[in-house]
Amino acid sequence: MTMNRRDILTGALATGLAAVAHPAAAQTAANGKAVTRGRLKQSVCRWCFQKIELRTFCKAVADMGLTAIDLLTEEEWPVAKEFGLMCSMGSGMGGPIEHGLNDPANHEKIVGSLTAGIPRAAKAGVPNVITFFGNRRGRSDAEGIANCVGALNRVKSVAEDHGVTVCVELLNSKVNHKDYHGDRTAFGVEVVSTVNSPRVRLLYDIYHMQVMEGDVIQTIRNNKQWIAHYHTAGVPGRHELDDTQELQYAAIAKAIVDLPFTGFMAQEFVPVRDPITSLREAVALCDV
Repeated sequence: MTMNRRDILTGALATGLAAVAHPAAAQTAANGKAVTRGRLKQSVCRWCFQKIELRTFCKAVADMGLTAIDLLTEEEWPVAKEFGLMCSMGSGMGGPIEHGLNDPANHEKIVGSLTAGIPRAAKAGVPNVITFFGNRRGRSDAEGIANCVGALNRVKSVAEDHGVTVCVELLNSKVNHKDYHGDRTAFGVEVVSTVNSPRVRLLYDIYHMQVMEGDVIQTIRNNKQWIAHYHTAGVPGRHELDDTQELQYAAIAKAIVDLPFTGFMAQEFVPVRDPITSLREAVALCDV
């Protein structure tokens, strides 16, 4: 097949425009890394990729240029370390999602677990640990906020002493976590601002808050001092960060890193295609 000058120029223009639109993707192909800029520290949540054996997953994550994995339990921390990775958010000591800080009946167990676990997290180089607001179960916002503040006030001193941040996650109650109390940014901000500790902050899940309230970039800017960590996923569906979903993740990532923000944004989508390919594409997209 012969190509005329117009065909050649058209092809070159398309290639050039693609490189301009997705420079990270072009650089990924060039050097095998999904991370080429690294202005925004990215991680990935383990549970979304549970079908991949942990060491196999760690190697793939390290090979694409990531430095951390999110939501590893304590016994998994040393495995990540074998591959030069850290755990960016420790899991397993902050209680279950539905039985959280808004219920005093859960306080002894959660506070005790966090108080014992935070020093171990610090020793292992884990900068954050996760906990949850819990399901509403008929409680008013005022009651829920007061109960969450009471529990976090009991934990904040050990977190401050060891330099580990307790992150309370915002989740949607519309699709994934029915009756969850911490389903709006304002509720979470009221809790952590009342506790007023540099080591008690929010985990702002972009997917969940888009489902509940939208206005992601402005909300992040308005509340930047109360957010220590971010999670991602496509909306609707909680799948890949591709052109089938409504969020502009490159713009969101740029807004976050420009705050400025020095914590982690962890990919937390559930892949429906080849998982490692999808992860590489998401990381490259957010490598702004």
